Amino acid sequence: MSVDTAFRSEERFTPTQFRRWIAGRPPGDGNHYELLHGQIVMSPPAGWTHGRLEMMLARRIEEHVAGEGLGLAFGPSTGFDLPSGDTVQPDVSFVSTERFREHPPAHPNEFLRVVPNLVIEILSPATRRRDLGEKKALYAHNGVDEYWIVDPVQRSVTVLHRTRAGYGNGRTFTRGTLRSRVLPKLRLQVAALFRT
Repeated sequence: MSVDTAFRSEERFTPTQFRRWIAGRPPGDGNHYELLHGQIVMSPPAGWTHGRLEMMLARRIEEHVAGEGLGLAFGPSTGFDLPSGDTVQPDVSFVSTERFREHPPAHPNEFLRVVPNLVIEILSPATRRRDLGEKKALYAHNGVDEYWIVDPVQRSVTVLHRTRAGYGNGRTFTRGTLRSRVLPKLRLQVAALFRT
């Protein structure tokens, strides 16, 4: 088990076994569970700064995509079953109308089987290394077009775009207006995100 992970199973699970395992969790379990490379990874609840950023970003993305009729925005409780067999719960995500129509959910309370166009992860002590390494590679491999890494300590947002070779270094914003290729009309003032 790595230092930054509260729990990583030694046992391997299929996506179906993982869904059954999740269904058996006690009500009120505030932990965050994902299936990465067949292992269940648990992260503890995040601190208030993380939660505040999550809420602000989700609200801004939702307002923009709903106003422009672009698709659907999702918060941190939404699970995505990726083509690789991994199940992730990004802090914030966006799925275009076209992608959602191509892979509509069959039932109301199941994980989505669609690759988000945009994923946002907010770094925390428990997730930092995973978000910068393992999950970054998973998102690129599965076809997430744009990946934002939000660093509350550095007060920065790094925007990565997928190419054939994966994600490059991207562009890090510490001030000014953040720009997105996936949501080209969206304008976010970076400094405003980090005001408490």
